[in-house]
Amino acid sequence: MEIIIHRYGSICEPDLIDAFRSCGITVIEDSREIYQKSISREERIRDLGSLILTHQASFVFSINFFPYISEICERMKLLYVSLIVDCPVLELFSNSIKNGCNRIFLFDHMQYQRFYPENPECIYYLPLAANTDRWDKILECVTAEDENKYQCEISFVGSLYKEKSPLSRICLDKIHDESAKRLIEEQLKGEGDLFFDKRIPESLVDAIRCKDASFFRVENAFQDTDEYVAANYYLGMQASCLERIRTLTELGREFQVDLYTKSDTSDLAHIPKIRCRGEAATHYEMPKVFYFSKINLNITMYSIQSGLSQRIWDVLGCGGFLLTDYQSEIPEYFTIGKDLDCFENVMELKEKAAYYLAHEDIRKDIANNGFQKVRAGHTYIHRICYIFNILFGCGHML
Repeated sequence: MEIIIHRYGSICEPDLIDAFRSCGITVIEDSREIYQKSISREERIRDLGSLILTHQASFVFSINFFPYISEICERMKLLYVSLIVDCPVLELFSNSIKNGCNRIFLFDHMQYQRFYPENPECIYYLPLAANTDRWDKILECVTAEDENKYQCEISFVGSLYKEKSPLSRICLDKIHDESAKRLIEEQLKGEGDLFFDKRIPESLVDAIRCKDASFFRVENAFQDTDEYVAANYYLGMQASCLERIRTLTELGREFQVDLYTKSDTSDLAHIPKIRCRGEAATHYEMPKVFYFSKINLNITMYSIQSGLSQRIWDVLGCGGFLLTDYQSEIPEYFTIGKDLDCFENVMELKEKAAYYLAHEDIRKDIANNGFQKVRAGHTYIHRICYIFNILFGCGHML
């Protein structure tokens, strides 16, 4: 069997390609966009169309959803399989998701519930996964030098979202600035509705849109997305930024914390116990950080409403101990306190951090349990088998 994979540079692409090939699938890569980000829509259509015409592909696959690929596949009567690994993905609001060629898999169940009614026969829920084979190969070769370099009490690997928060770069008038800050603080305190777009004032949406010329709108959308964009890309991103900085600040007052990020860390420069280590290369350094950290911290961004972020799967898939904020889907896959542990607020985070740093045997047992559970049932090969069962009625169910 042959498939065509459209690639744009997602860190998940190599793992999915490995999984397909492990299942005996021939993978044809449409990868020009990785190296030429300015490639036009017309060129993308021409490149993909040429591959479809010259290969007997069973379907086209991509990480996240591309409306133009769906339109091509709809015309050429070819299945288009997309695995959503980010949240939000605004392209899901395109009318193209209603095409019959689509098989769209979303990892956040609340996100799935939002879009499922638009195409009930073609939209599915599927959690993310880990490539334990990849991590095993790297960790089998770790050295004493690696251990000395990456060993730490607590680590966090990820963006602080400062560079991704457009709210911080626009200048709202006083009334709307105060309104935005109030909503963000209520969210950070856990007050009111779970998610911004259930209660964000229309006047604030208008103010944000008017102040930012780059405010994104989906072409050929089946509903107005302005409120969703304001909630997720502006308020939500800023809330995630503040939460990460505040959580790391509080944690760093009492514990040694190693922070691996490309983000600006100036807000944390005054915290003596935080060591800013720069970027950790995803496929080479990150697994060593996860493996050698006594505690790996996960702080989920606000736009992921119920699902498990990629960091959760990768920490566990590397055999690391995970301490994460609570997400409602965690108990569906893991036993809290046995496979990983959760916190509801910073005070509980600090209490649990102190406990697990003082109880190495318990911490290692939990890390091993989490690793064994991921390897036994939550690798990308398991996810591919589920997708194939949906597509062709073969393989194993999740």
